[in-house]
Amino acid sequence: MELMLLLTLFAVAVFLGVELITKVPPTLHTPLMSGSNAISGISLVGALLAAGSEGGLLVNVLGFLAVVLATINVVGGYMVTNRMLAMFKRK
Repeated sequence: MELMLLLTLFAVAVFLGVELITKVPPTLHTPLMSGSNAISGISLVGALLAAGSEGGLLVNVLGFLAVVLATINVVGGYMVTNRMLAMFKRK
């Protein structure tokens, strides 16, 4: 029953994410995504908690993978945001 609940939640999240992203105008897409990627450091905290838990080898490996991917996401978000802000600076 719990698996069905989690799959339903995942499906609703995917559907809402696709609907929200397709409604954003192209001129706002890059600033919005870079800002949300930079804010997603919360997922990095969750990944660190999963990687350091006593859940077994599979949980630790998946937690480590989540830490790596979340770190790439956060660093990429900051890099894109920094590059966009640099375009608006006067020379």
